Amino acid sequence: MKRNILILCIVILISCITTYFSGFVLANNEESRIVFAEKLHLREGPGLSFDIIDTLEKNKRLKVLDRQGDWLYVEVNEKKGWVASWLTQSEQINNVEKYAIAQVNHLNIRLEPSLSAPVLGQLHTGEQVVVLNERNEWVQIQHQQLTGWVSSEFITMNEGTIDELNNTVSEKTESAEVKESNHFTIVVDAVIVRQKPNLKSKKLGIAKKGEQFAILARDHHWIQIDFNGKKGWIYSFYGTFDNSSIEEEKEEQTITIIYNGTNIRKEPTTSSDVIMNVQAGEQFKIIKKEHDWYKIQLSEDATGYVASWVVSTNEQSVKQDKKDNRKKGTLNGVTIVLDPGHGGNDQGTAGLRNTIEKEITLKTAELLKSKLQQAGAEVYLTRESDVYVGLHKRVSLAHQLAADAFISIHYDATEDRTISGFTTYYFHSYQESLAQFVHDGLSDQIKLRDRGVQQGNYLVLRENKQNAILVELGYLSNPSEEKVINTDLFREQATMGIYEGVLQYFDAQLK
Repeated sequence: MKRNILILCIVILISCITTYFSGFVLANNEESRIVFAEKLHLREGPGLSFDIIDTLEKNKRLKVLDRQGDWLYVEVNEKKGWVASWLTQSEQINNVEKYAIAQVNHLNIRLEPSLSAPVLGQLHTGEQVVVLNERNEWVQIQHQQLTGWVSSEFITMNEGTIDELNNTVSEKTESAEVKESNHFTIVVDAVIVRQKPNLKSKKLGIAKKGEQFAILARDHHWIQIDFNGKKGWIYSFYGTFDNSSIEEEKEEQTITIIYNGTNIRKEPTTSSDVIMNVQAGEQFKIIKKEHDWYKIQLSEDATGYVASWVVSTNEQSVKQDKKDNRKKGTLNGVTIVLDPGHGGNDQGTAGLRNTIEKEITLKTAELLKSKLQQAGAEVYLTRESDVYVGLHKRVSLAHQLAADAFISIHYDATEDRTISGFTTYYFHSYQESLAQFVHDGLSDQIKLRDRGVQQGNYLVLRENKQNAILVELGYLSNPSEEKVINTDLFREQATMGIYEGVLQYFDAQLK
């Protein structure tokens, strides 16, 4: 008996030693990744709510030690912490023999080379990805953490390393029409303007969607532009070429005032002197856009500045053709604004387990955005980080974008800790139908008490001319409910419910 026990102990000891050294070897042979974003926060834990240890620059090398969901535990600069995996990419990407560049926005990455395969993610215009394989009219690519298939019809294929891409690209795609063009319009949300035609060159600034620049020179697929009086370079896949005059086109662009008593200021800041007040409906020609402000023509010899969040512009093209062609089960041509409640110095409510409302509303909105985009919707967030955004500015974004739906995301609280459940609010009668569809979608997915659809006098609903609703996804003041709603599973179920409700609502419009 003693002999058997001794043998068993030896086996257990060997097993433990093997496991230890096996784990040690794995830890030292883990993959390396590089920072894909311009800046990446190294955090104390796997989530946006954890404190920031360090801020890492683009192309910084990371040693991966562990994983948890979409987060990586890494070692860098003699520090250890967690980073978002979707903002990193494989270090091997710099040595690939083939790469592809997306030519359209929202290009679906699919699990298999088939239109019926599930969608894993999306590419946007100008994004560069590693090519792993080709099959008929499909290309297998690696995009950050994803490996999937995209249609070859919507990409440009090139051979060489990513470093070579910085300096050299095939000249055959540079047509005579492009060479004759005299200005360039940005078509992506934002793009870096660099000092030289190289992705590693010094950054001069950021050019934003819709901005136009005179073309000074070309170097293969790089174009030199006049960027605020400086010569800068932009990669040509981030925009379009045109032969018309920039000034002529800008004269045709106008803004329309949304609110009565809107201030026109001397400089593009809220602390600047007010030149005059204007009323809703008045229109002015745009001279140029400076960050969140428009410089406008007030008279023949007078100009001023107005905040972009209190106006609408004629740049916002009507997407009626896309909406008319929309098929059931898609959101093509639909514009949706998601409003993660609170932010910055406004933390919202807090639970007994220290769940902060402003943090989980943002997590919920980001998850919902991904689902809606995969269905074809154009989705915008009123805030994308922990910043304070005024309620009027949130509403103005919906007006500016002529949003088809505005969804404000919140979590509830009250002094009575026994109260529980989820509620969907609307204010105007034209908002009630969307509220009911979304609420029905939620009730099919989450197990909380159903408090129904109610009319709520909230500013983001009351002042909103668009189809707007506000959802309260449970009570943080209820300890047992707080435990449920602060989980990845609940956020997945809740966002799936809202997504299905939105889809059902817009499908009903087709009838």
